[in-house]
Amino acid sequence: MAASIVPVNPYTHEKLGEYPLLSATELSDRTARAGKAFVSWRGLPIGKRAALLSEALSYFETHREQVATDITAHMGKPITQARREIDTFFERANHLIAVAEETLKPEILPSPAGQYRAIEHEPLGVVLVISAWNYPLVISVNGVISALLTGNTVLLKHSSITPIIGDHFARAFGNLGGLENILQSFVADHTVTAGIIENPGVDHVIFTGSVRGGHEIYRSAARRFIDCNLELGGKDGAYVAEDADVKSAAESLVDGAMYNAGQSCCGIERVYVHEKVYPEFLKHAEALCRAYVLGDPMEATTNLGPLADPASAHEMERQVGEALRRGALLLCGGETTLMGKAVFFPPTLLADVPQEAEIMKLENFGPLLPVSSVPGDEPALRRVNDSAYGLTCAIYTRDEKRAQAFARGAETGTVFMNRCDYLDPALPWTGVKDSGKGSALSRYGMLALTRRKALNFRLA
Repeated sequence: MAASIVPVNPYTHEKLGEYPLLSATELSDRTARAGKAFVSWRGLPIGKRAALLSEALSYFETHREQVATDITAHMGKPITQARREIDTFFERANHLIAVAEETLKPEILPSPAGQYRAIEHEPLGVVLVISAWNYPLVISVNGVISALLTGNTVLLKHSSITPIIGDHFARAFGNLGGLENILQSFVADHTVTAGIIENPGVDHVIFTGSVRGGHEIYRSAARRFIDCNLELGGKDGAYVAEDADVKSAAESLVDGAMYNAGQSCCGIERVYVHEKVYPEFLKHAEALCRAYVLGDPMEATTNLGPLADPASAHEMERQVGEALRRGALLLCGGETTLMGKAVFFPPTLLADVPQEAEIMKLENFGPLLPVSSVPGDEPALRRVNDSAYGLTCAIYTRDEKRAQAFARGAETGTVFMNRCDYLDPALPWTGVKDSGKGSALSRYGMLALTRRKALNFRLA
């Protein structure tokens, strides 16, 4: 068994350091330290915790370009998109900090004379955050900031592709207000991580990853009756109605499918277009797909980088081939592109894709856009809901009532109108079906990291 992990730049194949894997004993020791830190950290007023976290964010401003470069080097995201991820990081963190005091203040209930009734929101203890590589900053910040604001301490296990981002979080949030071990970053294998979830020192788990991984996390958590938040990806569908601004819809949906080389949990993975505007949509979408620039992700002109996991190209080629055998039409892309040692998958657009095709059913992490035509709103909604996943969906229309009706029937945690692939930090990020359980972001993400304590006092 490997004693360490060695991340590799997906474009140059340069080795990017070496990270020792913690043993079960070492991780247990870190968990104990987090538990001791929790006693002091939870004792600080909410306003003080918020102020300390605001100060800690300055680390990412000071090291902005280094963090962006590390993201690009480790997972291949174009540097312009990596810089944008830092902007999103601040947007989410600052919003959560701004609403923390109002969200977490005790709820005072009307009470008869001589009585006092209130509901307090107490922190849980040590929160284990298991983060993913595709958005290494903003996925981590969803759980880390909410956990720390609510008075919990954090153990952060980042992906083996992007462990350096865990280092940045530890430098920023590890020691706050003279207190140590508020956040600790670590690298460990699956067996050790599963074991620590069953350790009495861990009180909650936040996981972003695969459905299979979610099942494993849930099984480990269930052995101790602790809860977890699971964000497990999606197969997000979109509908372009007959009254949509078709050109604008194509621009939004192609970007939603291709951004970050399609390596997004909430990226668009299938589109249903009303038959009256179907040819126009395909024309715009194909032109947009063909305009992407593949290349060195450190170049400002590159807007589609190499795959972080080269092996995923084989699955994408397989899904494209299966769709073609079922009668789909390939308009562009569809085959792996090699540039030196780097593996790319070009923007791929397929038309007339049957609903039964695997590319309409199975999640893929790449720049694929399968499209089919539909005769109206109800058939489109049925096809959008015809999925084991339920993270987001989108409708493109000029009619808000049509969008409201679509949203009422949609089996997803988020419904977009005339946009996609965006997390508003004021709104809960919720998955249904195989997209997971629980909510991140917003006041609800914070409240999920607390337990309710009822105060029922007789004063006289």
